[in-house]
Amino acid sequence: MASFDYPVLAREGWVHLVIALICGIAATWLLGYGSLFVWLLVLFVIQFFRDPKRQISAEPGAIVSPASGKIVAVSEVENPYLEGVKSLKVSVFMNVFSVHSNLIPVGGVIEQCWYHPGKFVNAALDKASSANERNAIWIRTDKGEDVVSVQIAGLIARRILSYVKAQDKVKTGQRYGFIRFGSRVDLYVPLDVRLTIKLGQWVSSGNNVIGYLHSPG
Repeated sequence: MASFDYPVLAREGWVHLVIALICGIAATWLLGYGSLFVWLLVLFVIQFFRDPKRQISAEPGAIVSPASGKIVAVSEVENPYLEGVKSLKVSVFMNVFSVHSNLIPVGGVIEQCWYHPGKFVNAALDKASSANERNAIWIRTDKGEDVVSVQIAGLIARRILSYVKAQDKVKTGQRYGFIRFGSRVDLYVPLDVRLTIKLGQWVSSGNNVIGYLHSPG
């Protein structure tokens, strides 16, 4: 198993937490026990921006889940980012209680990145893949396999953050982005991938393997 240093509390949430704590302290001073709601908001901010340690699979060809949430789609499609390529599409829906930092599903080199402005419809709906604001990265593995990971904004989400660019070398399980607040990640993998998940399953980013580019061993 491989592991990375994760921040425990995502850096994207530090400012939000400071603001929430200031509000909590002020509310306690002004309202006493009436400040309970504000402290519940503080707890919500902490749980939303948590970024716990993961154990990343070191098995050959393992594709780890780039997001935590529910598998809402598994289908064979025309890859919208790689012209003329058919892929297996796996969609993970993140609600407001999911871990929202996103991880690299498989190691390799970032060939290209795409950003598309768009709408903010419910990310659980399949039309969100083509209608919503989104950011896609195309990873090519050392063996030449192509995997595309797409961060998609949701009904409440209004900010997609991605920290990689074309020609970056990345490792499986590496933290590469974040989405606020409730969203979706679509993963496009080769047709011959052996999937290990099923529709409706809940997965944890990094801890769960989506499938294998080739059989272990």
